[in-house]
Amino acid sequence: MKIQIINGPNLNLLGIREKNIYGDESFDEYFKKLKSKYKNFDLHYFQSNIEGELIQKIQEVGFDYDGIIINAAAYTHTSVGIGDALRSISTPAIEVHISNTYSREEYRHKSFLSSHVTGVILGFGLKSYDLALESFSKL
Repeated sequence: MKIQIINGPNLNLLGIREKNIYGDESFDEYFKKLKSKYKNFDLHYFQSNIEGELIQKIQEVGFDYDGIIINAAAYTHTSVGIGDALRSISTPAIEVHISNTYSREEYRHKSFLSSHVTGVILGFGLKSYDLALESFSKL
């Protein structure tokens, strides 16, 4: 099963920024663990701080891959374009967030992605990505 993980802005700073919220492990370190743990998946990873690049990646893989795991980070709450891209593809997508966005600032309670994805997983730290992968094995 071919799965694309797409991470949005500032997630390249995991392990450095706001460790009390996001932990002290970089996503590159974590991705190595995912690849080792989930050998039955063909995992790919993309990160960008640029909204258009995220949309481009969704369109690029959105008809050929078996699944997308997307953490659009702050763009979750602002990007109609990313939501539209997810709505336009045939590949199922799961929205993930490391923190529980509902326990944070009010503006983080709105997602422009959630109505266009198969499911949403949030608040389990980096383990949210594991849960998303496990859900794909059940689809």
